[in-house]
Amino acid sequence: MRRAMYLAPVLALGLALAYVAPALHGQDSRAEIQKRLAAEFKRTKMTADRSDIAAAGSVLDLHKDGLVMCSTEAIASPTNTYKNGALSFGFGANMAWGMALAPANQQTTAIPQRKFVTGEKFWVTDYIVKLDGVVFQFYSDPYNDVRYYGQLKFPFTKNVAPPADEVIKAIEEVITAEADTQEAAPAENAAPAAQQAAAQPAAAPKTIALGQTRDQVVEILGQPQKIVNLGAKQMYFYADMKVIFTNGKVTDVQ
Repeated sequence: MRRAMYLAPVLALGLALAYVAPALHGQDSRAEIQKRLAAEFKRTKMTADRSDIAAAGSVLDLHKDGLVMCSTEAIASPTNTYKNGALSFGFGANMAWGMALAPANQQTTAIPQRKFVTGEKFWVTDYIVKLDGVVFQFYSDPYNDVRYYGQLKFPFTKNVAPPADEVIKAIEEVITAEADTQEAAPAENAAPAAQQAAAQPAAAPKTIALGQTRDQVVEILGQPQKIVNLGAKQMYFYADMKVIFTNGKVTDVQ
């Protein structure tokens, strides 16, 4: 009897460690996944009304068909799932989305939706490592004056976070971030440039007109700090201006 009394605390400690060890491992894995995501994807910041881009981040290339997004007029976006090599947005996901829209008296059938396919591009605005998986949020450029947004979840089997390499590999099967076409000028060049500018008389205001070509814009404004390539559409980012080209000509200046 006395021996059993001594063994009981030992067995209880063993059981406790059996539960705690996987939890600690999962926590470490989630932290490493978040670190890897931050290194690979730069978040885009939207304006408060979600109608435009306030600060550009990573442009993503889609490698799978069937990513469902909805108009930003919806208070909540649909959540797609990537599993077994395919994207899905099934009955359960649609029902959950409908419940999220209910407080605003919105219905899924009345919200504009669009399925994005392989080769299309959009922005990443957030990514969160949860207990049961990684969730991304995306925003598109306007299509016929409608900007779309949506979520994509990479679930963890049995809610246990796998090694970061496995998660990143699964993510890259669906989306990859494009490298910046051009970075800002090195900081060490800033001082000489500022001194030269100070020595010169004030120049006339620089203006950009619709229909101008990329070469004409560069001749007027100089090289941009950043270029975002969206196929037929390109965005040139300057310190206080964003110039949008479509098929090589200026279509908007912000």
